[in-house]
Amino acid sequence: MTDLETRVAPPGTPRTLRAAPALLGYAAVRALGLLALALWSAARHTSAYKLLTARWDAIWYVRVAERGYGYEVRLPNGDVHSDLAFFPLLPWLERLLHATTPLSYADAGFTVSLLASLAAAWGIFAVANRLYGRRAGACAVLLWAVLPVGIVQSMAYSESLFTALAAWSLYAVLTGRWVTAGVLAALCGLTRPVGLAVVAAVWAAGLFPRGERAPGAARRAVGLALAPLGAAGYVLWVGHRTGGGPFGYLDVQAGWRNGFDGGRAFAGFVADKFTSLPGALAGLGLVAGVAALILLYVVGVRQRQPLALLVYTGVVLALALCASSYFGSKPRLLLPAFPLLFPLARALARLRTRGAALVTAGAAVASAVYGAWWLNGSGPP
Repeated sequence: MTDLETRVAPPGTPRTLRAAPALLGYAAVRALGLLALALWSAARHTSAYKLLTARWDAIWYVRVAERGYGYEVRLPNGDVHSDLAFFPLLPWLERLLHATTPLSYADAGFTVSLLASLAAAWGIFAVANRLYGRRAGACAVLLWAVLPVGIVQSMAYSESLFTALAAWSLYAVLTGRWVTAGVLAALCGLTRPVGLAVVAAVWAAGLFPRGERAPGAARRAVGLALAPLGAAGYVLWVGHRTGGGPFGYLDVQAGWRNGFDGGRAFAGFVADKFTSLPGALAGLGLVAGVAALILLYVVGVRQRQPLALLVYTGVVLALALCASSYFGSKPRLLLPAFPLLFPLARALARLRTRGAALVTAGAAVASAVYGAWWLNGSGPP
């Protein structure tokens, strides 16, 4: 199967109906994760709901939704943590839901994430189904659901919202809907800094088509023009607000000790693990994990995934692995890189139904237990 070969739904088969089994499976996995979190939290006398909606980044998003931008924390070491580091689409949606429903801002963030996670699962299915068929599409969705850090998909964070927008933008590229792809890419750029990955994917596919359906040049040009507007607009607004010009957003990120150093800091972090025996085991795990990610990307290249997917995944990988801080956040930063799962989904789809079900069920239980333990411990910063 190459990017020039696609499988389409039989005539008369509603797309929603084709995706229903995958979405039901996804909902079941996430429900299991939430149940495990509730039980674990109850045993520790902590609030599972607060862990999902009122810690780490979720607090910053709620504060922006409630009061707008302008809050910052100055640390004793001189670092300045500004809320301008957080892109505005999720807070906007939280504010909209709060204004139109009885939901609090935190409740609104949780609701957006739940709905966005289902939309993301549907988008992942749509892309994989188009390329490799319905069974592989369902397997891709389930693999995304059972990732060790899958619990983040249910948190009031922006990962689920971003993944939903990115998946459907990529699907629009594959189906030649360039204006839709551009609009969704612009929204990605208002959601997370990694929105640049979607912009790059849309531009690469538009400038170097490799079998994706190509409509008129005018519609393609409109899509390409729309794609970067979200990211560019927010970055330029931050620069104007801070007085830092085009690089003002980079200054904001520097206050959080975030930056792009080509992976040097992360390599040093991994190397430091090998200075002690317990740490060496963690170091080996990190090396194996990075190697697995690179291997999956190479397999995707060899299987001739569409150019848009390869560019998107490559940029997400680069931005996640080469960031200079918050090393504990890297697993959740990789959640949007769902095309990495497609080689595994194709392999899982070739198993007998019983075997695939056993593998998925075991992974779902492991993911649920790990997520409950993780959020009740260090959790995702």
